[in-house]
Amino acid sequence: MAVAVELDFPGTTMEQYDQILAKMGFKPGGTGGPGLIFHLARKTDDGFHVTDVWESAGQFQEFAQNTIGPLSQEVGITTQPTVTIHEIHNYLTQGS
Repeated sequence: MAVAVELDFPGTTMEQYDQILAKMGFKPGGTGGPGLIFHLARKTDDGFHVTDVWESAGQFQEFAQNTIGPLSQEVGITTQPTVTIHEIHNYLTQGS
């Protein structure tokens, strides 16, 4: 079942987010990790917020543990993000 994942990274910068994205080999407007349907990142008053839609919670958790966490540490993020996962009833994609 698809899930929406919200991550808040307080005490961080958009520059750190950009570094993580570059280390993953991802480019703005490009494709993401396996199982990722949608990704949005935005600046907040004290860091940045990510909203994702994943095919499953398991795919997100695996990617977070193996990729997001280690790369966050590499760019100097020392605190864990606040993570909220919601089951999705429905989502739509871009039309033709």
